[in-house]
Amino acid sequence: MSVTLTIRSAHPADMEDVARLCWAYRDLLIERSVDLPQMVEAYYAKDSYAALIADLPRIHARPKGDILVATLGDQTVGCAMYYPLPAPATTEIKRVYVAPSARGTGAGRALMQDAMSRAKSDGYGRVVLDTMSRLTEAIALYERLGFRPCTPYYEADPAFIPHLRFFEHPL
Repeated sequence: MSVTLTIRSAHPADMEDVARLCWAYRDLLIERSVDLPQMVEAYYAKDSYAALIADLPRIHARPKGDILVATLGDQTVGCAMYYPLPAPATTEIKRVYVAPSARGTGAGRALMQDAMSRAKSDGYGRVVLDTMSRLTEAIALYERLGFRPCTPYYEADPAFIPHLRFFEHPL
């Protein structure tokens, strides 16, 4: 018997699972960048990251953003979210993460495609995202989905630029 992959908007009851996935995402970034402690501290300091996670429902609130979850059966195995940027008709996709147990199921691709589709329906014409250069699996997914490199769309510390990749995709 196969288990169905479902992508849907998160409900308030899902936020504990979303937080768990976001912390696992942070752990992966730390694991992949042990030689870049200053970058991890700048972007993922524990206290500021905890405050960010607590504020996700406001940051990604409808009608201009959303938090999506991927479920396999009754297990929440992934998340992705988007929200508006100041640039006209532009949204940013953030914190795309799939639990190791669900990798290879298409959950990452489905989360991205659903986020892009919903963003387009919300009136956005362009989506951007950034990732660390060491997240090669994510970069490969974004490229397969048609994302193209772009210049940084926020002011990043020049010391971190070599370790970041910026992408865009028209909607």
